[in-house]
Amino acid sequence: MTELRIEGLTKAYGPDATVLDGLDLTVPAGSLAAVLGPSGCGKTTLLRVIAGFLRADAGTVTVGDRLLAGPGTHVPPERRRIGIVPQEGALFPHLSVARNVAFGVADRAARRRRAAAMLDLVGLAGYGDRMPHELSGGQQQRVALARALAPEPALVLLDEPFNALDSALRAGVRADIRAALRATGATAVLVTHDQQEALSTADLVAVVRDGRIAQCGPPHEVYTRPADPWVAGFVGDAVLLPAHAAAGTATTALGSVELRTPAAVPEGTVILRPEQLRLTEPGGTGDTGGTVHGATVTDVRYYGHDAMVTVVADGVDTPVDIRVAGHSPFRPGDRAGVQVTGRAGFHPGRP
Repeated sequence: MTELRIEGLTKAYGPDATVLDGLDLTVPAGSLAAVLGPSGCGKTTLLRVIAGFLRADAGTVTVGDRLLAGPGTHVPPERRRIGIVPQEGALFPHLSVARNVAFGVADRAARRRRAAAMLDLVGLAGYGDRMPHELSGGQQQRVALARALAPEPALVLLDEPFNALDSALRAGVRADIRAALRATGATAVLVTHDQQEALSTADLVAVVRDGRIAQCGPPHEVYTRPADPWVAGFVGDAVLLPAHAAAGTATTALGSVELRTPAAVPEGTVILRPEQLRLTEPGGTGDTGGTVHGATVTDVRYYGHDAMVTVVADGVDTPVDIRVAGHSPFRPGDRAGVQVTGRAGFHPGRP
């Protein structure tokens, strides 16, 4: 297992087009890191620099004890021992599945054995004689992963590999690929713009903004303790409320909220997740007996496993989203009570 270390990475496509701006990232050996960010933030450029397809303007890329990119150093892609799983598999259409998987294995005597082992690992034992066009999209992505793992690379890069799959296939293929990476102990980087994909698949989530890492940590930490309102809004749904803080409590339009850490400044923004708000009957006391504020329901969006209810609380101009489990009995126009539960994050400045 091999650690990936990126320090001060910079890449520009012109004097006014800096894409990576001193980016730092460490992926521990054997971990799967998701690089998450909006279009144009530098995700794909980062992947291409790691792979060696682009030269960095400054900074270093080190895999294990090998410097792959740095001042005066640029190891060609074919010598980096990096496996790549592209967006749509990109299998060789004229080669069988087994020959696709064995393509990068240098030891000819081991090719057949290695291909069979990798196909078994990704759940496609017995598919070696098939041609790529005979496979489903999900099967093609599994073959692409098997091909990337077959040469025993030091690092695996996955470039939005689930984009071409429909939603019914995506979760299953994600789980299979995660299991295969864990089984081999491979260190991997998944580039994605899908928040759910990053949170559910990775051991580490690195959120990129304007060519830098805005926050990096385990999925639960990034979701529950976002670094700022932008990260909170990008990694899931967020409820942002202007607040006045004193020590470990903030006063908001929805009442007092306990903070995870004491605020350093009095004025700022409380950061909550929609599931931290509770809907009650108007005039009720709520689940915890805390303050309940009156509100009017303006919208209800049902997703099966949960629903998002939008309300406008009395005396508050900004609509607030509340996530409820399963079906909500409230309908647009209904009166309801709103209660904040749990502790919140706090960030200086207004939302």
